[in-house]
Amino acid sequence: MADDVKAQHWNTVYRTKSDSDLSWFEDVPTVSLAMLEAAGLRDDRCVLDVGGGDSHLVDTLVARGMRCVAVLDVSSAALARARTRLGASASGVRWIEADVTGAWELDPVDFWHDRAVFHFLTEAADRQRYRTNLMRMVQPGGHALMATFALDGPERCSGLPIARYSPATLLEALGPGFDLVEARLHTHTTPWGAPQSFQYSLLRRR
Repeated sequence: MADDVKAQHWNTVYRTKSDSDLSWFEDVPTVSLAMLEAAGLRDDRCVLDVGGGDSHLVDTLVARGMRCVAVLDVSSAALARARTRLGASASGVRWIEADVTGAWELDPVDFWHDRAVFHFLTEAADRQRYRTNLMRMVQPGGHALMATFALDGPERCSGLPIARYSPATLLEALGPGFDLVEARLHTHTTPWGAPQSFQYSLLRRR
């Protein structure tokens, strides 16, 4: 899917649906926060939330006093929603409107967080471009926390096909350069009460 088509798709989603209409919405990203904390998240670390869009992870990171936080999303509408919600605090966040598989710039980070972006990359070329940016952005010794639909999770999301993963197949898809530190299976409950099976993998850059 070309970048402009991706942006149009996700802008339409965020301009026409409220939080309660988004299957992936979490009021508090509990699993992500717990695994980031276990990996050594501190206020002096740098975090990039990939596909962060309207996620509430940035709210928690800013509230705890972190000053090196960036949010990347292909949807300007999603970023606008998050910035509006944060109000004055939004000025302390680096907002990047871009496709994660494209060209964009940011200083290397300690933590790369991706909840439900990678599994939309069903083409090998897109996965390779993602991996190139992942390797470029995560410092040696840094971490990537990636959540995808698990092997028994949905086959589509937001009208698009997805690729399901186990921790082992995710690590294989990313290629050499990372070690698996921790993996968790998690059943996410959508705002309307439907269960979705996710797997969370915490990876350390070699």
